[in-house]
Amino acid sequence: MSKGTLRQILLITDGCSNHGEDPVAIAALASEQGIAINVIGILSKNEEYGEHGLKEVEDIAMSGGGVSQIVYATQLAQTVKMVTQKAMTQTIHGMINKELTHILGDEQQMEDLPPEKRGQVMEVVDEIGETVNLEVLILVDISASMDDKLPTVQESLIDLSISLNSRTGNNQFSIYAFPGKKQSIEKLQDWTPQLDTLAKTFKKISTGGITPTGPALKEALELFSDKRSKRKLLGDYDEYIEESGS
Repeated sequence: MSKGTLRQILLITDGCSNHGEDPVAIAALASEQGIAINVIGILSKNEEYGEHGLKEVEDIAMSGGGVSQIVYATQLAQTVKMVTQKAMTQTIHGMINKELTHILGDEQQMEDLPPEKRGQVMEVVDEIGETVNLEVLILVDISASMDDKLPTVQESLIDLSISLNSRTGNNQFSIYAFPGKKQSIEKLQDWTPQLDTLAKTFKKISTGGITPTGPALKEALELFSDKRSKRKLLGDYDEYIEESGS
């Protein structure tokens, strides 16, 4: 089984999209291309998420084969780590289920295996989770209502980087914000294995404007395609594992 690379987009937002393409449709396109979309809806203390906003968060993640979570800002660091790890495990679980289907036929899934065999498979899931390469493009909503939440977002992303450093697999993160000044998204941090330089970057952010979640996801998806094309040109191209919500 090829180790490959897991690719994710982690969307952090506190509001409903209000401009451009449907983000749920863009998420489905990402999933087809092997990129999972995970969504964290972030709240301030005593703030409530509207029904429409909650549904959009869930629908984007479901369509994108990822994980969703609504959380208060004070719990964000723990949630970012949990969502990223859960999405990795979910994807690897789906990949192994496909392998088992080839071996056992369509009639059996991992849940049908005897407990001992199922435990052995889960050990494989854990091992791959530690060794597989991981690429996470983090997409941060910087509309006006996010202004007081950005320091917490910054801290949680640095914490995510630190928490994944113990893995033997290669971690790569990039960070983009939306809406951008001239485009749907704006680069805050190019691909890097560590996010300890974020403090300087976040100080330069000015919040405000609309919430073009769909166009932002579309541009993020194109960035992954560009990165993949460059890897091919450089002869440094490995197989990407298809993200799956199964």
